[in-house]
Amino acid sequence: MNAQFRIFILALGILLAGGLAMFFYVMEVENFEEVVEVQEDNTYYDGEVVPLPDVRFDSEKSVEEALNNRRTVRNFTDEEVTLADVGQLLWSAQGITDLSSGFRTAPSAGGKFPLEVYLVAGKVKNLAPAVYHYNPKIHQLEKVVDGDKRAEVSVAGVNQKWIAESAVNIVFAGVFERTRSKYGERAEQYVYIEVGHAAQNIYLQAESLGLGVGVIGAFDDSELKRIMGMKEEEAPLYIITAGQKSIN
Repeated sequence: MNAQFRIFILALGILLAGGLAMFFYVMEVENFEEVVEVQEDNTYYDGEVVPLPDVRFDSEKSVEEALNNRRTVRNFTDEEVTLADVGQLLWSAQGITDLSSGFRTAPSAGGKFPLEVYLVAGKVKNLAPAVYHYNPKIHQLEKVVDGDKRAEVSVAGVNQKWIAESAVNIVFAGVFERTRSKYGERAEQYVYIEVGHAAQNIYLQAESLGLGVGVIGAFDDSELKRIMGMKEEEAPLYIITAGQKSIN
C-alpha cells in the first residue's frame, strides 16, 4: 500500500467518523429537546393557576424553639392568613429544595415522592375560596374545585368543627403505586411514614410563622376524596387545619 493510498484511507476514516459523531450528536440533541419539552409541562391540573410568593429561608425563631413550643391548636380566630404564609406551609410540606435532584423538604423512600398536597382555602387574603392542588415543581396553586369546602370537609371529618373554623385545611393524598413500583408490599408503610415527616414540617413551619395547626386522621375516605376532586389513583391520608391561634 503506497503512501498516497494510506493517506486517502485515513482521510476517509476521519470523514466517516466525523459524520457518525455528528449524526449521534444531532439525535441526542433532538432527544434532549423532547425531554425538556416534556419536563416543561409541569402542571398536575389544568385549572386556574395562582403563583405563590417566594419562599423565605430565614425567621426569628430557631428550629429548637419551634420544637419546644409546637402544640396542636384546635381554636382559631376569624382572621385571614396571608398567601405568603400559606405558600410557606405548603413548601414546608413538599417544597423542592434541590432542582437538579428534585429532593424535597421531607424525605421520600427511593425518591418516589408519592404525596400530593391540596389546599382547602377559606380565609386567605387575596385568594378566592376553593380547593387547590399545590404544585411543588413551580411553587404554585392549581384550582381544582370552586367554592369554600371547609364545612363539607368538616362533615367528612366526622363533624370536627375546627376543620370548618380554621382559615385553611391542608389535605394530603398518596399515590401508593409510585412507591410500590420499587418497594412492593412495603410501600404502604413507607408512604405513611412519609406523610408523617411532611406533617411535622408543617407543625414547625406554622410555629415559626406564629400560626396554629392541628392534625386530623378521622374522616370518610371516599367522601373526602370526592369533595377534594382527587384523581382516581390518589388516596386521602391526612387533614391539617391551620389558621390564626385563638387565646380562648
